[in-house]
Parts: sequence; C-alpha cells; structure tokens
Amino acid sequence: MSENKRPTPQAGILDIAPYLPGKSGAPGSYAIKLSANESPLGASPKAIEAFAAMADKLAIYPEGSSKILREAIGEVHGIDPEAIVCGNGSDDILHLLAQIYLGEGDEAVMNRYGFSVYPIITKATGAQIVMVEETDYTADVDLILAAVTERTKVIWLANPNNPTGTYLTDAEVRRLHAGLRPDILLVIDSAYAEYATAADYSVGIELVREFDNVVMVRTFSKMGLAAARIGWMVGPDHVIDAMHRIRGPFNVNLPAQMAGAAAMRDVEFTAQLNAHNAKWRDWLTAELSGNSMRVLPSQANFILVLFETKEEAAAAFETLLAAGYVVREVGKSYDIWNGIRISIGSEEAMRAVAQVLKEFKGA
Repeated sequence: MSENKRPTPQAGILDIAPYLPGKSGAPGSYAIKLSANESPLGASPKAIEAFAAMADKLAIYPEGSSKILREAIGEVHGIDPEAIVCGNGSDDILHLLAQIYLGEGDEAVMNRYGFSVYPIITKATGAQIVMVEETDYTADVDLILAAVTERTKVIWLANPNNPTGTYLTDAEVRRLHAGLRPDILLVIDSAYAEYATAADYSVGIELVREFDNVVMVRTFSKMGLAAARIGWMVGPDHVIDAMHRIRGPFNVNLPAQMAGAAAMRDVEFTAQLNAHNAKWRDWLTAELSGNSMRVLPSQANFILVLFETKEEAAAAFETLLAAGYVVREVGKSYDIWNGIRISIGSEEAMRAVAQVLKEFKGA
C-alpha cells in the first residue's frame, strides 16, 4: 500500500476559505476587545445565576429538544414552541438548513457583504454561492431577484447585516419574498434584532407566519451568552420537521438551555442592552463621521468605519491596537479593505476609541 494514500475530503472542501474570527488581545494583555460584537453589558444576572445552578448536573444529558428554552422563547415572542428549533449557536442552525436544502448543482444567493459563514456552509454542500452586488453597502432587492435562476434554492439575508450594520425595511423584505418562487427558501438571519431601533424594521416573524418558504434565525450570542452557543429558528412545520430529523439529539447543553431561558425572560436587561447600544452607537457615529472617515448608518451593535484607502484603515487598526483596543479588520473576510468594524462597548471604551481615531486623523 502506498504511504501517500490517506483519506481525502470531498471535492471542493479544501477550496473553502475558513471563517476568520475577530482578534482578541494577546494573552495577559489588558486590551479591550471590540472585535466580536459581544454584549456591551455582559450577560443578564439572571442568566448567570441559572447557568451556575447547573454545576451539579453536568453528568446528566440535557432534554433533547430544548423544551424549556423553546417555551421561554415562545412566551416572550408570541410563538408556538413547536415552531421553534434550537441549536449550538445560530451557525449550527444555518449549517443544518444548508445541508437540508442545498446540494450539488444548486445555487444560493447572498448580497456582496453578507455574513461570511454563508459561502462556507453553501460550498460544503456542493452548491454554489451567487454573490450579488450591493447599493451603497446595503442589500439591493432588485439585484438579488435578478440573480435568481432555476437552480436557486436558498436566499441568505442577514438583516441587519454583518459587517455593514445596514438593513432592509419590512417593506423591502416583503418585496423580496414576493419575487421568489415558492420552492425557494428565504432565510432571514436576524442575529442583531435585539439592537435594531428603526421603526420600519421587522425581525421577520410575521413573514414566517404568513408563508411556507420563510424561516427566521436568531442567536443569544449578541445578548450576553456568546460563550454558551445558543441559536434558534422559527419556521413552518415542514422545515422544523426536516431540522429535527438531522440535528444532534442533544445539540444545546443543559447549562446553556437554562441560561438562555432566563436571559430570554429577562426583558428588562434586553431593553437595557438596546438603550445603551443605541446611545453609544449613535454617539460614536456622530463623533467619527467626517475628517475623511465615513460611518455607515448601523442598526446593529457595531459600526463600520470607512477610510479613504486600505493603508489608512490598516494604520487606524494598528493605532487602536497600540492604544489597547482590538477592533475588527474586514479586508480578508469581507473584501472591505478600507474599513474597520468597531463593536459598541462601554462608555469609557467608546470615548477612548473616538479620541484615538480623531487624533489619528488630526482632528
């Protein structure tokens, strides 16, 4: 037997560029991490308490369907718990959807600067991503619809979008859906819904209720439980049935289920997150706009700052890093080489970041 023989991945797997997470500070450093869009206020105290209470139950398998967690989600959002499926982060949910609805010869459509996980999960199924240009860093419904072919099976739509923070109004999302065949699945990824404040924004639950080819995916990661890895989805019966057939039987661990249920019911803490984020997102946007820096209007818990050149963006990143603030480079992952993404953090961090960048620009 040849020594060179070894198991080989399926065709196309090694052509997939891996996901690049935001950087953290060096071990032992005191750098403030503003690169991963984590909660600016940490986790709900009620969620922390619920998580800790599970310490003596680590030897026991969790309930397999995340029943307690689904009931909490349903209670807060007015959804039948049977229409909800939970996963190990929203990435788990998205992977399952791709596995179920995409295969060799199929196509999935996404906007140019959409979430970088979409191409990974699509290509892993043997399907192809159709990348659609945007209009001023915002998904363009007409361009998306024009890209649909007979091979299209899924539309991936992050709303608000990562890494730009831009969004489509409820009317535009409905117009997008109205232009799709009924056999195309519209996946509305509302990961940043807790932070959206625009009056014409909708998370997508009503569309799911009204139509048979729409699902809405959410996460607990941006509301203080990123380490727990909890995602959830609401969808029509036939999609939920397919998801349950292939998901892991215990795909959300017990401490995460309990912490998630407590966090979901702590609506006061979620409201505090929204208010804090809106205040400092809008403040930082106003502080940095101008001086050849452009800040895209954001409905998420981060802002995208655009510079005149990629060299200037790289220098701004390094200047912030030297000052103790780790932000997100978006060149390699999103091909926005003249931009940096800054997560909204504490008041102290936001004031410091603004000061560093204004001095960097000589303002």
